[in-house]
Amino acid sequence: MSSRNLDLAVQVRQKAPFALDAELKCRAGELTALVGPSGSGKSTLLRMIAGLVRVQQGHIRSGDLLWADGQRHVTAQQRRVGYVPQHYGLFPHMHALGNVETALHHLPASERSRIAHEWLERVHLGGLAKRRPAELSGGQQQRVALARALAASPRVLLLDEPFSAVDAATREKLYTEIVELRSELAMPVVLVTHDLQEALMLADRITLQSQGRTLQSGEPKQVMAHPVSEDAAMLLGLRNIFESVVVEQDGANAITALDLTGHRIEIPRQPHLRQGERVSWVIADAGIRFRAISRKEIAPQKNRLPVTVVKMLTLGDQVRLFLQLADTGAIFRIDVTARLAEELALATGIRTEVVLRAEDIHVFEQQMTEKPG
Repeated sequence: MSSRNLDLAVQVRQKAPFALDAELKCRAGELTALVGPSGSGKSTLLRMIAGLVRVQQGHIRSGDLLWADGQRHVTAQQRRVGYVPQHYGLFPHMHALGNVETALHHLPASERSRIAHEWLERVHLGGLAKRRPAELSGGQQQRVALARALAASPRVLLLDEPFSAVDAATREKLYTEIVELRSELAMPVVLVTHDLQEALMLADRITLQSQGRTLQSGEPKQVMAHPVSEDAAMLLGLRNIFESVVVEQDGANAITALDLTGHRIEIPRQPHLRQGERVSWVIADAGIRFRAISRKEIAPQKNRLPVTVVKMLTLGDQVRLFLQLADTGAIFRIDVTARLAEELALATGIRTEVVLRAEDIHVFEQQMTEKPG
């Protein structure tokens, strides 16, 4: 079977019991992270892929196989999906080996035991086969659930918040093991998480979902650099979102100029924008640079803005700065190291300047009518 015959494609819609309009793709051998807050429909989408919830509209395909649409519904058993639910779903009265064997009911008993032992070895639990879930740590329970999900050679592996119930040290070990194991798996892997950093660390592709609706999908770097809307940007933790008016299209110098409450902002030319059009844009923390006067650095003249530090919050070795743009109510929120804040002698009430890197300013493709409060 070619890897292409295992590619997963999902496009589903429903109005009840809650609205859902979601799309997800995952190639064989890749990990797609489905990211969104609680209540955004992530787990429901995963259960639809697993065959545990029926699709009202749309389709779910595994390669050339149609698993579900408005009429067709292939059962969970027929789909051969490996599914690790959020709290692992282990049978408490069975030991680890017995839990893994439940995925192999179609095989003779001798085969079930051999394959289950092999998978427990692969997830580093070979010596704990006779322990029940209550005798295992959270990380060990997660490994048993993963071994059970993979034992029957599934076409797709689904992981629903698999790291949420373990401590930070165990989580780091599990990240490494998932990455190592994934390199051996020729199947799509879909990971549901609300942790953006987890998704960026592990995924080949991320899909952002909010209030039952898919906002954006793509490679992690591309999605972080080019969120399609304000909703997507906020889900990515980007805080510096502003409205401006397009005031100039300079084709000769390949510049589009925006007006931010009386301050001129220049960005690489956006020919699709019209002069006078109101747009929303975002800039990541890394694109906001301090003019380090104390070190006599020469800041570029373009996008140089006067600001006042109106609030500082110390968060460990980071300092969160709230910078008010002169003569406006616009606030930039950025995190810098405590060392940099000390070097620049930053304090509440200090007036300084920042430079916005033009290349890091991104105008949203989808303009929103409602702005964040």
